[in-house]
Amino acid sequence: MSANIVRPYGDTTGDGRIQVSFTLPVPFGTPAQKARAEGAAMQLAAKMGLEPAMVVHAKGMGPDYTFFIVYGRVSHLVDLSAVTVAEREFPLLSPAEVNLRIRSGLGRKLVVVGACIGTDAHTVGIDAILNVKGHSGEKGLEYYREIKVVNLGAQVAVPDLLARAHAERADAVLVSQVVTQRDAHISNAREMASAFAAAGPPRPLLVVGGPRFDPAMAAGLGVDKIFGRGTTPGEVASYLAYALAPAQDGVRAPTPAAGVPAGTSAPQVGATA
Repeated sequence: MSANIVRPYGDTTGDGRIQVSFTLPVPFGTPAQKARAEGAAMQLAAKMGLEPAMVVHAKGMGPDYTFFIVYGRVSHLVDLSAVTVAEREFPLLSPAEVNLRIRSGLGRKLVVVGACIGTDAHTVGIDAILNVKGHSGEKGLEYYREIKVVNLGAQVAVPDLLARAHAERADAVLVSQVVTQRDAHISNAREMASAFAAAGPPRPLLVVGGPRFDPAMAAGLGVDKIFGRGTTPGEVASYLAYALAPAQDGVRAPTPAAGVPAGTSAPQVGATA
């Protein structure tokens, strides 16, 4: 077998064993209900290609639902040569390098407005990027002397975000979306992008992030950049400096943001020519 072809590992190398979890709308109360629920889980596992499979955990979730963990073997192979990975298009910079690039390229502080929009009340993501305490051993954007941060917090309506970005003459708008039921993160991101597009140019750089976003979806959502799970404040700061501060001293010029002419930085909302 080619070194690029691999199988899942469970008990022994290449045995194809995997573990999956799911919830079914079946009760798990009486012995008869428990037997029927586990039978339903086994039927689903068989249709998913797990053979043989076993239910290793089942627990009632209220009166009408059951959560399962199923362990089994699959025959599918993984071709590593066919795996595509989106490469980072910008260099990672230290805080000092970010500050220098902004100061040299813009000659002023870079203004960032951040928020959780729609009904999303989970500020852990936006706070991790913006607050000085940061996360993963990196300080947030408030730590950077050349970045002005305006954190609007949770459940911000898109019109309010647009108005504040205009008032602050924002260079970039950062939106975090943790709530994803019924693809709320997708619809909210599109609503935001449409609102800024309707407001007309110039517009700030639009950046969204969250655990369920696919970085390849940026163009389809109408935003400039998507950050997924595990993003650190340093990555976001480096991207903002790369995208918004013109390169100095022979450094390669950044790729223009959507709708921004080559050779210029992304304009501020409300800025005059």
